Amino acid sequence: MRIRTYEASDEEPLIALWRECDLVKPQNDPHKDIARKLAVDPELLLVGTLEGRIVASIMVGYEGHRGWINYLAVAREHRQNGFARMMMEEAERLLRLRGCPKINLQVRESNLDVLRFYAKLGYFVDQSICLGKRLEFD
Repeated sequence: MRIRTYEASDEEPLIALWRECDLVKPQNDPHKDIARKLAVDPELLLVGTLEGRIVASIMVGYEGHRGWINYLAVAREHRQNGFARMMMEEAERLLRLRGCPKINLQVRESNLDVLRFYAKLGYFVDQSICLGKRLEFD
């Protein structure tokens, strides 16, 4: 798999991957999420390609205090090949280069497979509660 920065022609295949991985929810318009990311550190929206096809993705954020991971996805037929780990390693590398001291991410409590995956990478449940407030309704 080759990891590269998102390109404009990737939009529809990327959204299709997110839909396949059940990452698109009614409250999030994926087109708007991509546009918002392209407005802030567009080089941190990454895709993994295999034979020219998008098979993985990750959206990385950093505001100067904490790094964030969103939209980590791997196509079903390519899971268990280390692609998610490769995407996370690249995200961590890019955040280290920026001086990021800690990465946060959110996982639905019911997604036990993903929780186990992150535990293998050294991530743990913080003793904090995630709060959110929508400022825009997609």
